[in-house]
Amino acid sequence: MKFVVLIKNVPDTESKIKPTPDRKTIDTQGIKWVISTFDEYAIEAALQLKEKFKDGSTVTVVSLGPDRVVESLRTALAMGADEAVHVWDPAFEGTDALNTAKILAKVVASLGYDLILGGKQGIDYDAAQTCAAVAEHLGIPQVQVVTKLEMSDDKTKITARRRVEGGDEVVDIKLPAVLTCEKGLNEPRYASLPGIMKAKKKEIKKVGLSDLGGLGPQDVGAAGSATKVVGYEPLAERLGCRLIEGEPADQAVKLVRALHEEAKVI
Repeated sequence: MKFVVLIKNVPDTESKIKPTPDRKTIDTQGIKWVISTFDEYAIEAALQLKEKFKDGSTVTVVSLGPDRVVESLRTALAMGADEAVHVWDPAFEGTDALNTAKILAKVVASLGYDLILGGKQGIDYDAAQTCAAVAEHLGIPQVQVVTKLEMSDDKTKITARRRVEGGDEVVDIKLPAVLTCEKGLNEPRYASLPGIMKAKKKEIKKVGLSDLGGLGPQDVGAAGSATKVVGYEPLAERLGCRLIEGEPADQAVKLVRALHEEAKVI
């Protein structure tokens, strides 16, 4: 079987994010870039399925982005992935989530696939759109926010448990399909030292615009995107909070007075 995992290179959650002086983008100085957290669950899920069936299955990780994504691809290879594909071209600059999905769908279709996995969302923009849109472009079923999965013995179907408001939903889905992974699905493994050494020697396939038949400069990047980021604003300063004590009626009076006289919002 062919398992394809879509991963995203994002700022580490401990990095301090601030906009550039013109607020057109973020200041990348000092930022550590890592695999998006939810994508790690997707990698682990693919590796576990490969190990369970022991049928010569392969796990291929795919990521779109500038040269820095290569480090994340090598991390995935060190975890146990067999192949890695780096998708990038200067023409892709400014691409939005849906345009990214269009590009990735082209790449995945050229690779061949039985199951496509990804994180439920990137931990940078939290859009949760790309994997769903990849499924739509490929015309295959999808299940989002998966917390448990089991593949049938004949490898034609996945039974997935997904998180919904108020409980869990169990879904049977025929392959090929797209699944997005949620925290709790598994515990991602660490890259071993032998894995890291092997990953350094593995070739990472490069894919650019010229490799995507049917797409031109007008179809990708900012030109082919329906949305664009017009600016970034720093987080508002935390002003703290104050506890208003007393009986409910007295609290209401004190709250209205504070909103009127101090906050001046009413």
